Amino acid sequence: MPSTVSFALPNKFDGTAEQCKGFVRQVKLYFEYQQDRFESEEKRCAFLMTLLTGRALDWASAVWDADPQLKKSVEYFLLQIQEVFKYPCPLRDISTQLIHAKQGNHTAAEYAIEFRTLAAQSGWNDVSLKAIFYNSLNIDLQTELACRRENSSFFELINLTIKIDNLMRQSPKQRSSKSNRHMSSIGDPATEQTPSEPMQLNASRLTEEERVRRRLNHLCFYCGGPGHRSNGCSLKSKNSSGVNIKNLSLLQYKSLTLPVTIRTDTLSLDLTAMIDSGAALNLINQDIVKKYNIPTQPCIPPIQIKAINDTLIDHGIHHQTKTITLQIGLLHQESITLYVVDSPKYEVILGFPWLSIHDPDISWFQGELTHWSRFCMENCLLAQPQPCLTTSIESPDTQVKITIPSHYQDLSEVFSKTKATQLPPHRPWDCAIELLPNAMPPKSKVYPLSRMEDQAMEDYIEEALESGFIRVSTSPAAAGFFFVSKKDGGLRPCIDYRGLNNVTVKFRYPLPLVPPALEQLREATIYTKLDLRSAYNLIRIKEGDEWKTAFLTTRGHYEYQVMPYGLANAPAIFQSFINEILKDFMNKFVIAYIDDILIFSKSEAEHITH
Repeated sequence: MPSTVSFALPNKFDGTAEQCKGFVRQVKLYFEYQQDRFESEEKRCAFLMTLLTGRALDWASAVWDADPQLKKSVEYFLLQIQEVFKYPCPLRDISTQLIHAKQGNHTAAEYAIEFRTLAAQSGWNDVSLKAIFYNSLNIDLQTELACRRENSSFFELINLTIKIDNLMRQSPKQRSSKSNRHMSSIGDPATEQTPSEPMQLNASRLTEEERVRRRLNHLCFYCGGPGHRSNGCSLKSKNSSGVNIKNLSLLQYKSLTLPVTIRTDTLSLDLTAMIDSGAALNLINQDIVKKYNIPTQPCIPPIQIKAINDTLIDHGIHHQTKTITLQIGLLHQESITLYVVDSPKYEVILGFPWLSIHDPDISWFQGELTHWSRFCMENCLLAQPQPCLTTSIESPDTQVKITIPSHYQDLSEVFSKTKATQLPPHRPWDCAIELLPNAMPPKSKVYPLSRMEDQAMEDYIEEALESGFIRVSTSPAAAGFFFVSKKDGGLRPCIDYRGLNNVTVKFRYPLPLVPPALEQLREATIYTKLDLRSAYNLIRIKEGDEWKTAFLTTRGHYEYQVMPYGLANAPAIFQSFINEILKDFMNKFVIAYIDDILIFSKSEAEHITH
């Protein structure tokens, strides 16, 4: 007679979204293999009810009597639980965690578990995951893997990393400082590279990986520069003996430089950055750090550097900046840390780690960056139109006084926060929502809210009703309403319009191309930037289409009378509106990208008239 396996009870579920999938799986397995413990489907449903706690229990208690099907079908009960509680973490949050992940003090095996968990949710391909994983490892592991990761899959790279890390932790951490070997064999643990192994800058003994890269890109095997071979390298002839990296300019070839801005909580600084695929780290000049008091933190352990003649440079790298904001151009922005060095020529150097993450298209012949990658489009380009789900409303604040320059006192009315929160009239630019043939906007679920979120929702609804931006709805459509946290700790209300957007006919109005627009600023010396308050809310929903914007909350059912931010056509509609309003000035002394307006002039006197 077969033995009976005793299953542990499923864990209690409190409504945490991240635990929903595992809870449902546990319950299904329990019921599948413990069928003899329950006489009926009703008892299974009752048992499932006892496994709920917290806000999950609050929700179930509220709908238990109102929905009889919950008492009759476990499958239906579990489906409703998933509908309410299983909403995914935003992809941008997962991507941000992946980009900033670091191995730190974890073993490779421990770190691989964390990284694989994020990778499984990201949707990224093998190439991207390999690059991010490799650059998130400690520097000694990166060095050991440099020649061993060609043609391997993401999971093969992880397994190889774990094997090497285990060997390194078991082997004696000793190495002769005069050794010319920079890569050891896995089969020779006695010579495994330790964390104190120095990094090489433009070393004459290149790895096979670096030799192939330089050969394919027609770069010098000695200095890494374009346009010549190693036997005719000017650096080689000038420094064939007695090399001292402190007195050697490694950047005498034509290089790619970009204007960048770095920001901290107290500083905004315009600098020049060089893009260098041969640099193993992202660097910043120590003179800049000292002059502007940029916050730093120690490198543990310090990173040592070898000169071309294989000798150690005495100072090495002992500090890196704390996380700062790096902006390139008007749109590209990211969080980054830079290693502090005595840079011979440039203020910032963006090396291989930066290139491997952002993977931009670069014309080395023209010396310029031509296109950002798909990764940058989704994660770094702030002003790019994205499938945003957020909508917001600002409260009139009569206590805040705006100081307006004397030249523009007659325009004070347009700065009124109160008037910006009044319902605008219908105009030719009203937002029409045309649906695909035979399509209907779907009805979404009610998202559970915490007490704090519930209070914020009450405030938002009251404010929007008072201004006329929304009204009570009887629409058959209903998008979900929830909150996401803002950087300042506040809450941003979000409407999930993905279902509506999927059945909406798209408005193909073009958005401005940024590079041509910037060409107009060459001779300008003075600028004014205007950011429209509650910009999308300045446009009405076309009369008769309001029902399509309906959203559902725990308080009730509402629909918008103004254009919210989550609609697929909102950016294009607003751009057509702003282009028509400013058509007499556009591309003369005005540039507008959706709700951001830039006025530029050659002189202050001219600027006042503009």
